[in-house]
Amino acid sequence: MSASKLVKPHVEFKDSYLNALDEFHAEGRYQFLDRDEIAKDFGKFVDDLNEGRRHLHKPYADWVEPVPETILWLVKEDRYIGTFNIRHRLNWHLEKWGGHINFVIRPSMRGKGFGKKILQKGMPYICYLGIDRALVTVSPKNAGAIKIIEFCGGKMEDETTATDKFPARRRYWLDCS
Repeated sequence: MSASKLVKPHVEFKDSYLNALDEFHAEGRYQFLDRDEIAKDFGKFVDDLNEGRRHLHKPYADWVEPVPETILWLVKEDRYIGTFNIRHRLNWHLEKWGGHINFVIRPSMRGKGFGKKILQKGMPYICYLGIDRALVTVSPKNAGAIKIIEFCGGKMEDETTATDKFPARRRYWLDCS
């Protein structure tokens, strides 16, 4: 059995990715991603991800400055396990609520160590992009992600308070050097 690895999004993971999207939808996440639209032209969806023309997070308002982003998928054999997003720099919004890093593991694969793996395997990519210190933010209620971030060396800086537009976030810095 092969080890998990980070790869650029690829059409060979179509069925597994779409199944994972169903899992995310069932828990109320990523509702803005239209499964039928993505399934209809999965090749274009993948191309858009790899070219930075599409992002896997809720679209931001026009007043939020877009930043370059690299999207990687954690896969094992022919199965999509999770997504690792790297924002190449921070804007004012990402500095408070988003960070350089976002990662998510599909619901059926949680609790199996893949959260730690995706963050550990993603660190060399962050270094390659020239990011010495990476900010990762997380909901104060997400105990699993907090445990993963702290296990991987994240040092908590502070916690933002919720606003009418944005939720509270814990802000952690990871040393990438």
